[in-house]
Amino acid sequence: MSAARPQRATGMSRSLVTVWGLVLWLTVAGNLPLWQRLHELAGGSSRQFVIFAGIGLMVAGGTAALLSLLAWPRLFRPTASLLAVIAAANSHFMWQYGAVIDNTMLANVISTDVREARDLMSWSLPATVLLVAGPALWWIWRRPLPQRRWFERAWRNAVGALVGVAVAATAVLLGFQDLAPVVREQKSLRYMVNPLNAVYAGARLAADQLPAQASALQPVGVDAKLGPGYAARRSPPLLLLVVGETARARSWGLNGYARQTTPALARWQEAGELVNFSQVSACGTNTHVSVPCMFSPLTREQGGDRTAVHENLLDVLSRAGLAVLWLDNQAGCKGVCARVPSVRVLDEPVAGLCDAGECFDEAMLDGLDRRIAALDPERRARGVVVVMHQMGSHGPAYYKRTSADRKPFQPECTSNMLSDCPAEHVINAYDNTIAATDRFLDLALAWLKNRADSGANDTAMLYVSDHGESLGEGGLYLHGVPWSIAPAEQTHVPMVAWLSAGMQARGGTRMDCLRQRSAAPLSHDNLFHSVLGLMDVSTTAYDATLDALLPCSAQRPAAVALAPRG
Repeated sequence: MSAARPQRATGMSRSLVTVWGLVLWLTVAGNLPLWQRLHELAGGSSRQFVIFAGIGLMVAGGTAALLSLLAWPRLFRPTASLLAVIAAANSHFMWQYGAVIDNTMLANVISTDVREARDLMSWSLPATVLLVAGPALWWIWRRPLPQRRWFERAWRNAVGALVGVAVAATAVLLGFQDLAPVVREQKSLRYMVNPLNAVYAGARLAADQLPAQASALQPVGVDAKLGPGYAARRSPPLLLLVVGETARARSWGLNGYARQTTPALARWQEAGELVNFSQVSACGTNTHVSVPCMFSPLTREQGGDRTAVHENLLDVLSRAGLAVLWLDNQAGCKGVCARVPSVRVLDEPVAGLCDAGECFDEAMLDGLDRRIAALDPERRARGVVVVMHQMGSHGPAYYKRTSADRKPFQPECTSNMLSDCPAEHVINAYDNTIAATDRFLDLALAWLKNRADSGANDTAMLYVSDHGESLGEGGLYLHGVPWSIAPAEQTHVPMVAWLSAGMQARGGTRMDCLRQRSAAPLSHDNLFHSVLGLMDVSTTAYDATLDALLPCSAQRPAAVALAPRG
């Protein structure tokens, strides 16, 4: 009996050393970006030590609680190893891009494709993982947890978790006056705590998506029908809806940017044919959130930025009898195009426009007449909506988004490690992508104008970016910061509209009126209803108050505005 007690004590101490040794390493080495950020915020404060100690104990206590719950002999090694690697990888992206980890960022990681993942790879990633996770992995695998009876292990794990919670709670209580202002004013800190941020993000993502995936989408616009304007003998309407990628309003020439990054669009604007909307807000800060939200019948405040539970704009247009086509030059439509014809441009690469596993956006225009002609003829005769999902300004390898002979701003950053390039080189590379979008939209407008002039269609184009981009401002690169704390560079996006004379006549839309209203605040919330109004689709899903074009479309048939959404 007396020999068993020292053996139990030795086993218990071994478990404590294994868990708390890993806790200390993850708290210190696994959270270096957090400590660096805290130093920047509190470096000159007389209470710096208290702030560091308090947050350090909170991180250690939370990590200890998590690892204690996982401290089962067969479970601990693989899960602890995974958490160590996640903490190291998170640290790399925090250092390089100022990234923060939340459920939407995790969703982006899960839904990314090979092209996007390749652009984020660099030698510093495995180096960081080796330096941060390597010692932790050595510690985990050289110290196996002792075997115990189930109830005894459960009891000890529960006690360990409670001790961890107690440590964190004590730190909060003793340092509340110093910690509360920092945590309250610097909300991004909560997304920087490795590896707890990834665990919380994963739980949030599962809670958001699993219930929605288990049930069918709720129908939208079941009463959708085409308005009386379709009865007149006119050319069928054709709307080109361009979903931009990572274009920010701050770098948009039409918005008064110091550089003229949009010279072609400026010519269309000077001719009175194009309207630039200068105050447009994105629904999210990443594609996974923004694209479904743009097409959702719900506003952002109503939950349009959450996992979709309703059908979307394309379903309503299709239900009304229009032909709908989605062309994708990105990593998928995020479920938006699941029930309409869609084409992935890379599946049919265009010579001279596609290389090394990706295509320039101009490839979406190649053979477009043929693609439209292949749509259902009855639907096509009523009208067509083509959605083009751009590669646009997707980073961090901006230099890959533009052809070698069209780089007006030099020298440009030719690395995906943006923080290693001079700031002006990063901006040059990004501005080149905006100039490429300008050229792409110019070609698209010429194609639309040609179809209108030939009498084939009354044509229109709406362009709006899905979200913006940070280029080093405030130490941030790329995008994906939680919307509530995101800088304007990631939420303020460009938007333009062009309507042929025939399309203007269909709804009595006055371009001069739109230009006068072009500085009015708009958002992705307006897209769903503006498209329904422009295409003269009558449905109770339509909300006239969110139709950005309606105030300047006095002759639009009243039937489009049935009862607003409930």
